[in-house]
Amino acid sequence: MEHTKIDSTYYTITRGDSPLIATAIHSGHEVRHNISNLFALAAEERLREEDPFTDHWVEITDNRIIGHNSRFELDLNRSRDKAIYMKPEDAWGLNVWKEELSKEFAEESLLHYDRFYADVKQLLTEVQKKHGCFIVYDLHSYNHKRDGAESSGADPEQNPEVNIGTGNMNRQKWAPVVDAFTSSLKKYNYHGRQLDVRENVKFEGGHFMRWIHDNFGDNACVMSIEFKKFFMDEWTGKPDYAQVEEIKKALAQTIKPVLAAMHQVCRVL
Repeated sequence: MEHTKIDSTYYTITRGDSPLIATAIHSGHEVRHNISNLFALAAEERLREEDPFTDHWVEITDNRIIGHNSRFELDLNRSRDKAIYMKPEDAWGLNVWKEELSKEFAEESLLHYDRFYADVKQLLTEVQKKHGCFIVYDLHSYNHKRDGAESSGADPEQNPEVNIGTGNMNRQKWAPVVDAFTSSLKKYNYHGRQLDVRENVKFEGGHFMRWIHDNFGDNACVMSIEFKKFFMDEWTGKPDYAQVEEIKKALAQTIKPVLAAMHQVCRVL
């Protein structure tokens, strides 16, 4: 049985029966109406640093967390004091606001931040109570053509197609789960080839991962899964829908081995 909690346009949380939760907290593109005219960045510039289509991938499980508002308004993957990009150095050198955002507008955004984390804590507490432990697929995407749309892209040696961030977990305890996920994704027949899947090369995970591990300890295994934007044009935002769907299928087929490994780990927690 499912229930859904919605906080305005900011996020949707869906509760299901599985011990697996999939999240897309950077998929959103909306901005609050009373600050929309304060952005120095155009909508297409904001979209370039967001994670479109990751909300499609969370459909692989019944526990889902989806962010609807742009990370340029409120970044749910950063600590509260850094969740609003005030200076260019907070946002890849981009000048986000026409002028400094007022404290009043910032606090209005942070109220949604606090509600988000309170609702996520409630969801995860319920899942832990039911299953003892749980897995989170923290789904993201990242740019690799920052030199321009026609560039060949960043060095693939340092930019895998899939980066699995495990920097904040008890890696030794959860090794069977991480290994099951990595192996399953690597073996998947992705349009006649195998994906380049590596761990902690480009990213090790953000605040959302750390917060979950800090609050739930060894009962939680959060993998921050970053897909390089090979499935879309990161400059126009146009997707290759066949690849978006294929990635969803690739993620879905990891679930059975990952949950089997989770039960193995949970028996010894």
